[in-house]
Amino acid sequence: MYYPEPISKLIDSFTKLPGIGPKTAVRLAFFVLNMKDDDVVEFAKSLVNAKRELTHCSTCGHITDQDPCAICQDTSRDGSIICVVQDPKDVIAMEKMKEYNGKYHVLHGAISPMDGIGPEDINVPDLINRLKDEAVEELILATNPNIEGEATAMYISRLVKPSGIKTSRIAHGLPVGGDLEYADEVTLSKALEGRRDL
Repeated sequence: MYYPEPISKLIDSFTKLPGIGPKTAVRLAFFVLNMKDDDVVEFAKSLVNAKRELTHCSTCGHITDQDPCAICQDTSRDGSIICVVQDPKDVIAMEKMKEYNGKYHVLHGAISPMDGIGPEDINVPDLINRLKDEAVEELILATNPNIEGEATAMYISRLVKPSGIKTSRIAHGLPVGGDLEYADEVTLSKALEGRRDL
């Protein structure tokens, strides 16, 4: 279908976002056209400001508007534990839980030889340097439970083992409220591996 060039470009821009297909992009573009001018300007400013004003924390790699980030600056947090995650959104998910009071390290990806991503392409060297400088007693590996996440966790655990720092992996298995009959074989296998005494 033919659209005037400005709306066609807007639709194309929306389709670059994850999870936005062509139909949703058209719907969003027409929604923006119906917004008040001030709201559109504020929306555009928010996009530009988020891109310009956010950076990565020089200590942990999390997104922040100050360096170091608020979590790294917080002296009430336990600096002897570092939770290693793949993405900044994983930090946000962990923080929502309000159960973890340690520090974080964001890798910004996972090792994936198929995609040409090695340990040097993600934030692993900074983690190793950080372990030399800080008094860390435990590393919690909270990478995703897929092939890349598992490979990354195994790689980091082998690197860290000689230092004597305790390395643990978050548990995998069945979600609370899930049914066994709907779980795949890998999930069931991980659930059995991670069983504990009652």
